[in-house]
Amino acid sequence: MQAIINDRGRQYLVDAGQSLLVDLLAGAEPGSEHVFEQVLVSGEKIGAPYVDGAKVTARVEGHVKGTKLYVQKFKRRKDYRRRFGHRQKYTRVTITQIS
Repeated sequence: MQAIINDRGRQYLVDAGQSLLVDLLAGAEPGSEHVFEQVLVSGEKIGAPYVDGAKVTARVEGHVKGTKLYVQKFKRRKDYRRRFGHRQKYTRVTITQIS
């Protein structure tokens, strides 16, 4: 069974046993359980806006960083160049149960 969950403004299509990256869950320890309660679609049930009583349980696998993203600023003829990088932090979760 598939479900669509809402996690802090982002929507994910998930299936049992699937592993995915979500934005950093700061309080989650690796090996712990995390419950997503904002379920938009569960199987054939469509919520308005959420399905009542539906939840998706996931196991936290660990925290990872995304790829390095470089941002450059440049103004011609002004001797102005700035370059800095950013790595987004993610949490890898595995979906264990959709109920």
